Amino acid sequence: MTPEFTAPLVTLSVLWPVLIVLGAGGLVLMLDLLPPRDSKAHLGGVALAGILGALLATLFHWGTEARAFRDMVLLDNYALFFDVVICYAAALIVMLSMDYLGRTGAESGEYYALVLFAVAGMMLLASAGDLIVVFLALELMSLSLYVLAGLFTTRLTSGEASMKYFLLGAFATSFLLYGIALIYGATGSTNLDRIAAAARGDDSLLLVGLSLLLVGFGFKISSVPFHMWAPDVYEGAPTSITALIATGSKAAAFAALIRVLTVALRGAQPDWSALLWGLAALTMTVGNVVALAQSNLKRMLAYSSIAHVGYMLMGLVAGGTAGTGAILFYLLAYTFTTIGAFGIIGLCVRTGEEAVSVGDYAGLARRHPLLAATLALFLLSLVGIPPLAGFVAKFYLFGSAVRAGYLWLTVLAVLNSAVAAYYYLRVIVFMYMREPEGEGVAVASSLAGGLALSIALVGIVLIGLIPAPFADLAQAAVAPLLR
Repeated sequence: MTPEFTAPLVTLSVLWPVLIVLGAGGLVLMLDLLPPRDSKAHLGGVALAGILGALLATLFHWGTEARAFRDMVLLDNYALFFDVVICYAAALIVMLSMDYLGRTGAESGEYYALVLFAVAGMMLLASAGDLIVVFLALELMSLSLYVLAGLFTTRLTSGEASMKYFLLGAFATSFLLYGIALIYGATGSTNLDRIAAAARGDDSLLLVGLSLLLVGFGFKISSVPFHMWAPDVYEGAPTSITALIATGSKAAAFAALIRVLTVALRGAQPDWSALLWGLAALTMTVGNVVALAQSNLKRMLAYSSIAHVGYMLMGLVAGGTAGTGAILFYLLAYTFTTIGAFGIIGLCVRTGEEAVSVGDYAGLARRHPLLAATLALFLLSLVGIPPLAGFVAKFYLFGSAVRAGYLWLTVLAVLNSAVAAYYYLRVIVFMYMREPEGEGVAVASSLAGGLALSIALVGIVLIGLIPAPFADLAQAAVAPLLR
């Protein structure tokens, strides 16, 4: 007698936000084959509609918890919080891209499709409940970003950025896979909950797997010493893609890292906390010190983003609901601030090229006072000046470290923040107190880009003035992971 086969129940509702984004990406590819062939602006509208649809689906599922594919994919408030951050970042970046691509001669339907595929990978990464899904989501995100980084095919810096990103990314992925294999060998599972149940803190095989896993994640979040790709990629990639790499991909990588460490490897917390202490101190210090010497604004922001990763690692070291929730809140504030800064760079042009040198912004306040004031606010938020979002985010993050007993790490972070103020304020000094040499910066008109910058500006002011609801949501999102 042939035994009956019962097909497993597949709950696609868990994947609705991801499926909407993937569907929008497929629709963009199909519409790209149809007229009008001379303009791709409508494809940006389709991409934006898909992202907003995913955002609405995310908000609709808020407060619910569902699992699918034998607990490989999770849809809880933790994943939904990151989905909101990623969707906001993606929507602003698509809006900034609409006119930017036309100005730079890189307009194509593939651009919007790849952005959507990368966003789908980011959202899936936040929902991963299994190390196999972590790997698949990372690759979906990364492969799309490798191609997007080399979008400017006529520029050597763009090709170099794409190749360096790809080669170093493949190298880091091998460490990640090897770490997953060792963890599977130590525990007999790749499911995060089952790893937590089977893991023993003194298992040397597990600890080696954890170390290799941190190497892979260290590359994705660009922590020192795995940061060497970031400055070149940030400089060579299109500015809109640089903003996506700096915000969306970083948020997604932190989402997976936090879930893996706090759920699967909580038994080894003393070991990874000590390791992350050193990584946090090294990352924030190297990022800020090297940023002091940068004259290219995109490279300066690249090293700045590395320093901010060091601050966020403090939250993981501190642990608990306060420390981990502070990372989520910090990522929300950082997303709005960083996209705003890169968005303004994308609008500024000098002698037919993007204005990326700090000296290019000399005298900007006299010719374009509103744009200069907006950039100044974004930079002051990155410094951590009240009452902007950056100040509150650092306050929560540093406060959680102090309460957890990491006083010296907090002192180091405060000193690093003081160092960072120099290179941020230098740009403001150039805008308000220097005169340009030769032709000044011209600002490209962009309705969609202006709207995106307005939303980002409102975001950093609103989060700075009324932080409590956002901080409470962040802490509520991480609480189930720490039970």
